[in-house]
Amino acid sequence: MDSLKQGADTLFILLGAIMVLAMHAGFAFLELGTVRKKNQVNALVKILVDFSVSTVAYFVVGYSVAYGSHFFVGAESLAQLNGYALVKFFFLLTFAAAIPAIISGGIAERAKFWPQLMATAVIVGLVYPFFEGIAWNQHFGVQAWIKALTGEEFHDFAGSVVVHAVGGWIALPAVLLLGSRANRYRKDGAMSAHPPSSIPFLALGAWVLVVGWFGFNVMSAQTLDKVSGLVVVNSLMAMVGGTLTALLLGRNDPGFVHNGPLAGLVAVCAGSDLMHPLGALVVGAVAGAIFVVMFTLTQNRWKIDDVLGVWPLHGLCGTWGGLAAGIFGSKALGGLGGVAFTGQLIGTLMGVSWALLGGALVYGALKATVGLRLSQEEEYDGADLSIHKISATPEREVRW
Repeated sequence: MDSLKQGADTLFILLGAIMVLAMHAGFAFLELGTVRKKNQVNALVKILVDFSVSTVAYFVVGYSVAYGSHFFVGAESLAQLNGYALVKFFFLLTFAAAIPAIISGGIAERAKFWPQLMATAVIVGLVYPFFEGIAWNQHFGVQAWIKALTGEEFHDFAGSVVVHAVGGWIALPAVLLLGSRANRYRKDGAMSAHPPSSIPFLALGAWVLVVGWFGFNVMSAQTLDKVSGLVVVNSLMAMVGGTLTALLLGRNDPGFVHNGPLAGLVAVCAGSDLMHPLGALVVGAVAGAIFVVMFTLTQNRWKIDDVLGVWPLHGLCGTWGGLAAGIFGSKALGGLGGVAFTGQLIGTLMGVSWALLGGALVYGALKATVGLRLSQEEEYDGADLSIHKISATPEREVRW
């Protein structure tokens, strides 16, 4: 029976890892559809190579930082481990690799290629797993301290704060240090729209992310016997709440409509195992509103050129999700309880502060040494030709 359970759990978490791996295709196509045509190839290449660098960094350093386990033993010793232990690494890696995929959307169209890969290695190897270990592996006694202070540990079931808020708040310093795209904001106060290159690709990316998210949330149970139907329904309700609010506040704009479900899913991750479905609907709706309002403010009033709106979408909606778990997870609002708002506030603020510090240090150091931004000419030509020497749809066909 133990062998059967182990095999079932291994298959379960493997399917979760594959679904979250597929989300990276969603990140790629969401960015591809949002950026201008001359940067589409770069969007595709970045996500795949960032994932590859993330895998090496997490295997060599990050997993050990977060969980104290390493793979520097012989293959014979690794083979003797149960399959679950190795597949669990794969599952957690897909979460870690989401961090540079999130950042990629914010710095799109003007960031150098190799410095971003350097940033990915440091972020996935050190910055992200440091907080991951605190939140999910009891490092440094922080969770015990929060529980002693508030009565409950900081609760983040599937990563509203650990993954999304951390990724979004790391991205903010990167976006600010890079500056806006050329001619995005003019000296006379006028703004160039820089519209998305392909709404169909943008929509495809959103749909792939939505489908994969049910692996992201549901499989965070990590074993088959802990699967919760509540997580499924709450994820669904938050998704539609975010969609409908973004539709209404975004005035039918397809960019807002397709980011709305993502905002809702980001926010529900933390408390998806605790909330009542109606609470999850409200959490998703608020997240949809946060995204539309804050994306509009950052782009139009504050003139922060966050191309895909990753700070509002992941940073702010993830922060809201961490706090919302303490509100709608309480028994008073129909939740299961076992969570304290003050504990959620402390844990969320810790994650945000660490991400801001880590992002500022990593990207500040890179800007001061190797530089972050493409030259004016390279940006004008586009990242596709400047970095990869080919466009997404070459206009000149080779004739034989």
